[in-house]
Amino acid sequence: MNDFYVYVYIDPRNLEEFYFGKGRGSRKDAHLSDTSDSEKTRRIAAIHKAGLKPTIRVIARDLSEHDAFLIEKTLLWKLGRQLTNVSSGHYSENFRPHDTMHLELSGFDYQCGFYYYNVGEGPHRNWDDYKTFGFIAAGQGIRWRDAMLGFQKGDVVAAYLKNRGFVGIGRVTERAKPIHDVTINGKPLLSHALRCGRMADNAESDDLCEYVAKVEWVAAVERSDAKWTRKSGLFTTTHVRASLDAQPKTLAFLEREFELDLRDLFS
Repeated sequence: MNDFYVYVYIDPRNLEEFYFGKGRGSRKDAHLSDTSDSEKTRRIAAIHKAGLKPTIRVIARDLSEHDAFLIEKTLLWKLGRQLTNVSSGHYSENFRPHDTMHLELSGFDYQCGFYYYNVGEGPHRNWDDYKTFGFIAAGQGIRWRDAMLGFQKGDVVAAYLKNRGFVGIGRVTERAKPIHDVTINGKPLLSHALRCGRMADNAESDDLCEYVAKVEWVAAVERSDAKWTRKSGLFTTTHVRASLDAQPKTLAFLEREFELDLRDLFS
């Protein structure tokens, strides 16, 4: 049904747009009776106190809900710092973060992304296997499976080994797949002599098995040569995958320690 619209609230005292929304029917008028404690309701109350009413205008009509969400999000991104909206999560990952125009962001200014990857050594994962056979992995649960599926072909990863430091920089050459579908050098991965003996756990389950992405290591070191500086503010997290776009100190450290120009990896 194309009965959605996008609307704007304008402050008549200065003609400033202060709220965008999407809806249908009488949704655009609902904020006038909103009694919640928010910047939007405080702004409306101030307008009323001045003996005026907000100017409410529909700016796009006859839309599907999908299109209304997208138009609303575009307006919020463009004018977000001036608005009283609490922005929803719809399409948020598709828009460039505010205050980043001075940065070159992977996935926006480069087609692919630059990511931190947590090796997560344990019963199912071993850095020596990753370095020797050219892959990264995570799994044994949907949360970790989904993290691996977030890596795209061409993404660049910085592999971090807990309590050691960064051990490799690589380019993803093949998206993650269930381990039983992965071959290395023409042989199933599980038929190779892996140091990690439990990578086959739950191999019959596409939800619980290890998910493996092939990686071409541009630089990789032994665990004993991991790159790290204590109390330096370098980025780490327990998550499998995290963007490094907003971590200039860590990016500079990686370039220096691995003697790489990271921009070259995206060309």
